[in-house]
Amino acid sequence: MLGSGDVEAVATAFGELLDGGWGVPLPGMGATAARWRSFAALGERSLPLARLAEGHADALAVLTELDGQLPERGSRLGVWAAEPPTARLSARWTGTEWRLDGRKAWCSGARVLTGALVTATADDGARLFLVDLTGGGLEVDPSAWAGPGMHASDTADVTFTDVPATPIGPPGGYVGRPGFWHGGIGVAAVWFGGARGVAGALQRAAAEREPDPLLDLALGSCAIALGTAQAVLDAAAGEIDAVPVDLPAARLRALRVRAVVARVAEEVLTTVGHALGAAPLAHDGEHAARVADLTVYLRQHHAERDVAALGAALREENRT
Repeated sequence: MLGSGDVEAVATAFGELLDGGWGVPLPGMGATAARWRSFAALGERSLPLARLAEGHADALAVLTELDGQLPERGSRLGVWAAEPPTARLSARWTGTEWRLDGRKAWCSGARVLTGALVTATADDGARLFLVDLTGGGLEVDPSAWAGPGMHASDTADVTFTDVPATPIGPPGGYVGRPGFWHGGIGVAAVWFGGARGVAGALQRAAAEREPDPLLDLALGSCAIALGTAQAVLDAAAGEIDAVPVDLPAARLRALRVRAVVARVAEEVLTTVGHALGAAPLAHDGEHAARVADLTVYLRQHHAERDVAALGAALREENRT
């Protein structure tokens, strides 16, 4: 287990992972379940590491879908697409090239990656760009991340000043494709792996202690919850491989699957916490790091707001 606060260790592990030839199938090509199982395995090992690896794999999928040129071997990519109101990039065409300015928040791997796909607003709408992070014009502010959870993912605010960028796809192309939603489920697969990692503490306790009906109840409850999430992920993977280009179905599926996995992960956090009490959070650094990381990472799901979005989409679908 890589510690929650060990940025350098996670960066090293990420580099070794990619240099060792790690890769996953593209979504919608017949092996989506294998892709997500690989994400889950990394999430069970280390959520910060899985965050970087999933981002790299997602960037490759986006480039493939939008006909962008794939990077050179040794590249470490990410996708920086968060659009909070106070931290957005602007893109301008100089007549010869695109340039980016502004501040970007939630940039995971800010000092680890060699390149990133970033969203920015241009005169012709929302666009996606590929940026070389080894060049100039970038200022990383890691102090923006104050909490311990997911600290090792090296997530920071990055300020862009007149940074050259390569456009990827047409305006609106990034979010206007089924793969955007397939990628969202890939993130949920990482959450699922993180939940399995948290549940591991409960499994170890059950194996080491005397029989306890309440501990058995917690163990069984986690097994049911995790089994449900795995089944939902596998079913979704099969649906995507069967019909990968149905955009409305992709959005509904992603909202549903992400909600299920998020609820399962929250149930696991609560069940394990109630069953084991404060001791492992205070005395088991690996378990405490897993709990902190998963608690933060799950907030990428917008809870009731995302469930309401699913309900609204279903209501509109029923009217047609």
